[in-house]
Amino acid sequence: MKMQEVREIAKNWSIKTANIKKTDLIRSIQLAEGNFDCYCTGHADKCGQENCIWHEDCF
Repeated sequence: MKMQEVREIAKNWSIKTANIKKTDLIRSIQLAEGNFDCYCTGHADKCGQENCIWHEDCF
């Protein structure tokens, strides 16, 4: 997913997007969604969040 798309999702959650790396922004979105902030931590196969919109990108 492109950074602009990630920013749009973040804005929907009222998350500030200025000067934040994509990975950190996605983790903030995950927390806002009520999920674990596990994006790109190497635990995608163990997180149990198959419905997470970032799940495929983790691999």
